[in-house]
Amino acid sequence: MRVIAGSARGIRLKMVPGNHVRPTSDRVKETLFQVIGPYFDGGWALDLFAGTGSLGIEALSRGCDRVVFVDRSRASVYTIKDNLQKTGFIKRSEVLREDVRSALRKLARRETRFRLVFLDPPYRENLLMPVLEKIAAAPLLGEGGVVVAEHDFRHPPPDRVATLTAYRRMTFGDAAITLYAPDADE
Repeated sequence: MRVIAGSARGIRLKMVPGNHVRPTSDRVKETLFQVIGPYFDGGWALDLFAGTGSLGIEALSRGCDRVVFVDRSRASVYTIKDNLQKTGFIKRSEVLREDVRSALRKLARRETRFRLVFLDPPYRENLLMPVLEKIAAAPLLGEGGVVVAEHDFRHPPPDRVATLTAYRRMTFGDAAITLYAPDADE
């Protein structure tokens, strides 16, 4: 696994020890970033269930100003910090070791707005819908914001989740990604 493009292009990222993390493949990451925007002119991103931090690090490499990484696993947090150090993005990031729902409440109280929210929960824990609902309820997305929800292709989330509307789905083997944007009148 490596950074695909941007200022940290080609840097290999460390994997989380064990088999509890399912990192997004380079092929999926490359396609995803071609769809949501190959490069960014600033903005903040939020990487939920961050694992290795590869999606947030890719966003930093491609021009996002800052990324907040959230994962409750101690091993994942250490890996994310190592990968941020390796890529030189430690000062442009914040790593929170806590439950995603708790982190979303904290970020909503700060009134932080994100351009991108990456959401890749463990497939078997049925967290996708509750977290999508919390993202929709908390005003976390900035203008033009996008939620990138990775999920098992056999269990796609609905087209609408509160104020979020799916506008694109992509399938990659067993994995799929659904892109959501806030309703225009929100």
